[in-house]
Order: sequence, then C-alpha cells, then structure tokens
Amino acid sequence: MSAEASGSSGGNVVTVSGSASSSSSHVGEGKADRSLAGSKYVKLNVGGTLHYTTVQTLSKEDSLLRSICDGSTEVTIDSEGWVVLDRCGRHFSLVLNFLRDGTVPLPESTRELEEVLKEAQYYRLQGLVQHCLTTLQKRRDVCRGCHIPMITSAKEEQRMIATCRKPVVKLQNNRGNNKYSYTSNSDDNLLKNIELFDKLGLRFNGRVLFIKDVLGDEICCWSFYGEGRKIAEVCCTSIVYATEKKQTKVEFPEARIFEETLNILIYENGRGSGSGGMALLESGGVSSPGVGQSEEEGAGVGGGDRRVRRIHVRRHIMHDERGHGQQTVYKD
Repeated sequence: MSAEASGSSGGNVVTVSGSASSSSSHVGEGKADRSLAGSKYVKLNVGGTLHYTTVQTLSKEDSLLRSICDGSTEVTIDSEGWVVLDRCGRHFSLVLNFLRDGTVPLPESTRELEEVLKEAQYYRLQGLVQHCLTTLQKRRDVCRGCHIPMITSAKEEQRMIATCRKPVVKLQNNRGNNKYSYTSNSDDNLLKNIELFDKLGLRFNGRVLFIKDVLGDEICCWSFYGEGRKIAEVCCTSIVYATEKKQTKVEFPEARIFEETLNILIYENGRGSGSGGMALLESGGVSSPGVGQSEEEGAGVGGGDRRVRRIHVRRHIMHDERGHGQQTVYKD
C-alpha cells in the first residue's frame, strides 16, 4: 500500500468512497455536499493505493472526481475515513498529475497506455482521454509507416529495387558469415548500425525505402540505390591481424552513412534522372570521400559515367604492447 501527499497539513479532511463493505457507511446524515463544503483535503483509497490530495485538484476538470467533490455523486466512506474508489490504483498517480499540471508523460508500453485510457474514460477526464487517443494514433501511424521489408533472395531484392520509384537504403547484416572473434567494440558498433537504420527509417519515412538483408555475404554493409541502380556502398567490416589471431572489426561511420542517405535524396521523384542527377553527384552535390576511403567502380559502363562509391573505414596500423605493427586489412 502506497501513499502520496499534496498540499500542507491543516484544514478539514474529507473522505469519499466508491465501494461499500461491511465496514463502510454511506454518507447519509451529513450528505456529500455538506461534508465537502469548505474542505481542502481529500484522502482517497483507490484499489488499496492511498492518495492524499486537494479538493481543488480533483475539481479542475468536469469529471467524476469533481462530481464526488461537489456532492453530485453519492460516495462511501470506510471506517477509517478513507474515500474508497473501486478501481485499480496503478495509474491513479498519473491521473492526479494530469489534473495538477494539465499534461503528463504517458507510458511507452501500448498496453499500459490503453490501461490509462480506460481509467481516463471511467473518471470522465476528456483532456486525458484525448491525450491518450492522440498518442496511440501517432504510434500506430509510425508502426504502419515504417514497415521494413526483409530480403529472402537475390531475385526478390533485384525486383524490389528495380521497381521502386523511391531511393533505397539497404542494410546487410549477417553475423553468420563471421569466421573469427570480434574486437571489443564490434558488438556495440553492430548494434549502433542497426539503431541508426531504424532512426533513418523513421526520419525519412515515405521518402526512402529501407530494406534489410540478413542472407547476404557481408556482416555489416550499407548500400544506397537510386533509379534502380547502386549509387554507393559503405562497408563497416574489416579483418584485424592481431598478435596471434585474426579478428573481425565492425565500425560505425555514422556521419558517412547519414551523408550517403542525404545524397540519394536527389533521386527522389526522378529528380536524379538523366545527366543532371549524375552531374550533381560528380560536381560537388555529393562531397567526395576522404583519401583512402573510397573506390569508384564501373566508370563508363553502359555508355555513361555511372560509378559506385565504395567506402571503407580508413586503413590504419594498430600496435600491440610490444610495439609490433598490426595491419588492418579490409574486405572488398
């Protein structure tokens, strides 16, 4: 049993109850309106959870709680003077905070949010009801709008990319291809890549098609497509030659990934078609990768200067405790 207090001590304490028991008595002789007249504080027992608040707070909205305070609704008081409401008390603190502040953070769980909605409807708090309904609708819209297709075959991928009228971002994520142990930060970086994919999917929802490939050859690799062809690729995986063994290293080039996502927006609604789109790519509309970070493939293929920017994390030398160099080699 928990209790919370609001206000200061002093003044008349009035109790109200919504469920009768052998130890409860209906407000008869004094009647509810006479008992609450001039009172400041109310003690509430909501499903076994104790709350101490003010008549002013309960009366802020035209609701069941106000009608209890002004005597419009008959109430029951238990033998100890607590107002007993026959409801679950799990979310009543949230109800009180909404009355106090006019707004309140809602639970992340959809199930809990629906429980709050039921309580708001019972207490006839229209402001809280509307707040819950609006939040539920927004969450449902996000879930519907961010459906991510999962690639199950190469043919399905080709068909999906070729027929899509929007730019496409694909994250290839297949840990089953790893032959070696991971470096210390690789698991965290792999998770960050997946989280970034989800964030970008929400941010560019409706403008870019995001797809996941869990059957490909790469452990973690981003591919960017426009007009049915690959424009760029960011490979986040490398093999590190450690002291006596090879290890797989996963990087998280967040800025590079975000930049390439912005770059393919020029292919939105066909704006990148023809020589104009490629001219924008080649003339600086897309910033060029750093030295040693990018390879351009397919120049002049098909009669046009159509290149794929293949970006890897910068090559570097690691040293162990004995000062021996450790070469990092990147998979193409």
